[in-house]
Amino acid sequence: MEHQALGDSLWVFVVIGGFIILGLAIAFAKFRNKVTPEQERRTEEATHRLYEEQSREDAARG
Repeated sequence: MEHQALGDSLWVFVVIGGFIILGLAIAFAKFRNKVTPEQERRTEEATHRLYEEQSREDAARG
């Protein structure tokens, strides 16, 4: 019986530890990937340019 309790407590530790590690990894990634307003603006402009270019290419084909 004592061996079963030890195995169960080990799994509890592994599951809780995994949850904590996953949460910390997500928080780290979120804080590390901050985007400045300037970067956001440039990304939006580039996306719009690509859409316009694709629309011109599609119009030229069809």
